[in-house]
Formats: sequence, C-alpha cells, structure tokens
Amino acid sequence: MTLTAWAVTTGETGMRTQARGLARAVADVVEEKIVSAQPWPLGRGALGPPWPDVIVSCGRRAAGAALAARKGSGGRILAVHVQDPRLRASDFDLVVAMQHDAIAEGGNVIKVTTALHDLTPQSLAEAGAAWQARLEPLGRPLTGVVVGGDLRGRPFTIADAQRLIDGLMRLRSGSNAALAITPSRRTPQPVIDLIGQAFAGDPGVFLWDRTAENPYRAILALSDRLVVTSDSVSMVSEALATPHPVEVFDLGFPRHVGFIQDLVEQALARRFDGNPIPPATTGPVNATLQAAAAVRTLLQARTGVSG
Repeated sequence: MTLTAWAVTTGETGMRTQARGLARAVADVVEEKIVSAQPWPLGRGALGPPWPDVIVSCGRRAAGAALAARKGSGGRILAVHVQDPRLRASDFDLVVAMQHDAIAEGGNVIKVTTALHDLTPQSLAEAGAAWQARLEPLGRPLTGVVVGGDLRGRPFTIADAQRLIDGLMRLRSGSNAALAITPSRRTPQPVIDLIGQAFAGDPGVFLWDRTAENPYRAILALSDRLVVTSDSVSMVSEALATPHPVEVFDLGFPRHVGFIQDLVEQALARRFDGNPIPPATTGPVNATLQAAAAVRTLLQARTGVSG
C-alpha cells in the first residue's frame, strides 16, 4: 500500500520544514499545501479531494485548514498537528508539541525536546560531499557557525555581532579551529560586514556571501563542532540532529528562553562563550523520528499499515 500525506502550512519556512519532515518520515508520497487565512473552502483550492491518508499541519493558522480537510474526507484522514494548535487537541489524532509549549502532554499529545525538520543522514552526506573540496582546505578542527537574524521586537544588533566575534576569536586562538560561517537570509547586512571585517584575510575562516549555493547543510555535515545563534529554534534543532557537539550563542530573545534553558539543563547543548574545549557530544537528537514513530503506531492501529 502506498501511503500519501499532505504537509499543510501557511508558507513560513520553519513551518514548512517541520510539516514536510514529519510527512516524509511516514509517507511514500508527500505533497505540500500552502493555505491562507480562514475560511478554507472545502472541495476547492489547495485542500480538496482526492484526500491523502495523512495530513501533517504546522502552525496555528494551518490547524483549522487541516481539521476542515479531515471533516471533508469523512474522517478518513489521519490528522497530525505540529506545535500547539490553539484549538481543541482532541480534534486531532495526534498533536506534537515542544516542551515549552503551553499545551499539556497526555492522551493524543506528545512533547518533544527539539523542533521537527526534514534533515536526514542522506541529505547531510550529499551536501557535505558537494562542499568538501571547498571547506577542507580551511583545516581541522572545523567549527561551523550558523548566524541568524532579527526576531519581532528584538533585533540582532552590532553589539551582539561583536560579542559573537569576540567568542569566535577566543575559540580560534585557543584551539586553532577553522571557522565556516554561514549567515541566514535574515542576518542584517551590517552584522555580516562586521564579521567579514573581523576575519578579513584569514585563510582559516570561510564566510558565505549569500550568493549562489547555500552551504548550510554542508557545514552541518562537515564540521567537528557547531555554534548556532539562539534566534532560530529550527536551526538549533537541526544542529542537534548531527553527531557534533553543539553550542548556542544566546541572544537573550525572550521567545526562546525556555527552549535554550531546557537544552542546557539536559546537557544537549552549551551556551557559547569561546571556550576552546568543546562540549560533550550528545547527538544526534532527532525529534522527527520520535514523532514519526507515534504516527506509525496510529496508522498501524487504523489501517494495519505502519508507514
């Protein structure tokens, strides 16, 4: 039996990655569906028949669309929601929420430590192979540095960038670690410029210029150690899905305080301060596999097919 799934979101990159990752982990054929704000007319547009076996939605604005599709299918669809849906959890077959989400665990709600994603060992290996010739000349040990950007109500400031640079310089001088630095599309240009000026002419430092191919996955694959800024739960979670030790450069963003503290208390990550001695390796930690196992159990009970 070929299992089909929809990954339903309102189009944000972080939401798409989570829904798509779980859908791909349980189904043979996955189709992404981007929905708009309510109402979602049944039978027309993005969410009409033929219906899938499983629908994985992510983000509260996609939750209603998923339930509407489930109702339109006569209840045939297995409805799974990622994050707190801000609707009745009992309306879904499964809700996958993070530890710091307000929704209570139990019944059809499971809690996971990190965000879901679509990284796999195969995708990392492929990215690493594509970039190995360009990153290997930097030398070893190689520290991958993943730099995010602004969040609503809290910018990524020049002061933040200088503090990160100071830590990276301490790390480089104390361990002779090479650096492969990848900013995101959200990173303010003045932050990138400051990092570039700090390491200008250093043959042991690579800084992606945000043109052409993004080395993000390759850096996750090839680094011996990873430093990730705390503005993105998704980026930190993806780093933890690798076998490398992970440090979080804590920007103090209020939205992520609980998430970062949970990781530190569980010794899954350490706050980055430039310590040349790497933290203990705890990975890989992959919540997508945990959620996929729960979905397969439900599929097995419903259809006799485990996905």
